[in-house]
Amino acid sequence: MQPAPTARSFASDDTLGRTLTGASNDVAEAARSPEVVDADICVIGAGSGGLAVAAAAAAVGQRVVIVEKNRMGGGSLNYGSVPSKALLAAARRAQDMRTAGAFGISPVHPAIDPEAVRAHVFGAMGSIAPNGSVERFTAMGIRIVPAAARFVDKATVEAGDLRIKARRYVIATGSSPEIPDIAGLENIGFFTNETIFDNARRLDRLVVLGGGSTALELALAHLRLGSSVAVIEPHAALADEDPELAAIAMRGLRAEGLEILEGTNVEKVEPIRQGVRLTLSSGGAIDATHVLIAGPRRPNISELNLAAAGIKFGPRGIAVNTALRTSNRRVFAIGDVTGAAHHTHAATYHANVFLKRALFRLRATQKPELAPRVTFTDPEIAWVGLSEAAARAKYKRINVLRSAFAENDRAQAEGATVGHIKVVTNDRGLILGAGIVGPLASELIQVWGLAVAQKLSIRDMAECVTAYPTFAQINQRVSAARFAAAAGSPLVRFLVRFLGRFG
Repeated sequence: MQPAPTARSFASDDTLGRTLTGASNDVAEAARSPEVVDADICVIGAGSGGLAVAAAAAAVGQRVVIVEKNRMGGGSLNYGSVPSKALLAAARRAQDMRTAGAFGISPVHPAIDPEAVRAHVFGAMGSIAPNGSVERFTAMGIRIVPAAARFVDKATVEAGDLRIKARRYVIATGSSPEIPDIAGLENIGFFTNETIFDNARRLDRLVVLGGGSTALELALAHLRLGSSVAVIEPHAALADEDPELAAIAMRGLRAEGLEILEGTNVEKVEPIRQGVRLTLSSGGAIDATHVLIAGPRRPNISELNLAAAGIKFGPRGIAVNTALRTSNRRVFAIGDVTGAAHHTHAATYHANVFLKRALFRLRATQKPELAPRVTFTDPEIAWVGLSEAAARAKYKRINVLRSAFAENDRAQAEGATVGHIKVVTNDRGLILGAGIVGPLASELIQVWGLAVAQKLSIRDMAECVTAYPTFAQINQRVSAARFAAAAGSPLVRFLVRFLGRFG
């Protein structure tokens, strides 16, 4: 048996002591040093745009890292398009029960179970969630980092215990509700679009601050689910939409019982026994049991330390060029964080532009007019392409064509005749933009998006054969209207008579 070492033998061996001390320091230093991850593409934000980038890049063999501090799926899945449309779907069923009398069916005042409605909303979210889950993207070979991202220099991002060095970065962090500066607001509880879907109670008297598409969609949903609802907008409601189409939608909302106060500011908010009192700039006050803030949104950039990466930004978001590249050549930004339209499909469109440039070196650029805008009120509003005002500014002469749903046989059969389609062309018939207010506007606009993207003419659209009877026939009817006027032209009539002489 070997004798045990004595204290003297250890103390006298300075070399061994230095070796042990050095090893200990190396272990401590390793514990402090973050793991370095090399990647081809680092996506910051796991919303619709970010996930589209990640999935496509991984499919062609790129090393991809996703950094997401919150939920996979981003705002669209968790507190945006998906839950709002599920809520609107429930509300539409309730309204159908109230308005069945026009079809010879006794109308019913629906009994609404808020907890069951909430279960429906979360059921829809749960059904879609696997498409953007950690498990699915990990199976693609993508590394998911559940942490906040922060640039430490122009080529490095820190996320949790990791330091990521990527050839390309894509910032897709989206936007959040902007809380207005109203005296007393901090003393009351209020909803935003990020919390309203957790509610499982009927809201007796709801006041919505904001008059954009999100505000009016949520206002209409809660109105149909039994709440009394008022909307307060400092400027004009639906100000981003075509005024002609917006006016028709606003008439429909008001006729249904939605109170809309435009050009009105809230100056003060204070709790009262029954809920909340909002003092208005127009004089007087309005009382509510609940308040929903659904006005402007702010880009999610505060934690990114963009200055360290040399990335220019402003109040509306990150500055990008038409290729979606920031002032740092390694870094691109897509979706809401750029100040673009707050639509899921706009972020996905941005993702496609980035992928074409980054993976295939194509000269793809973003064209905002190619992404349709849709407001899911009743009637719906949709627009794609140049607005009438923008078209007038760009072209010397334009034509504006219209066709009403009242002239559509399917609309008459469905009792859904409010609204019309509006198409803007140049003087040669090239389709510049199109808008629809009325039933299924969100679906009917798609073919016009194709027409604008592919630079089709109104003649091309007129030659499309549409099934009868469908709402889509309004697209063909408005196209044919361009040529119907020519039938009365003396020149056309002369030509027909002349050709008729040949048998």
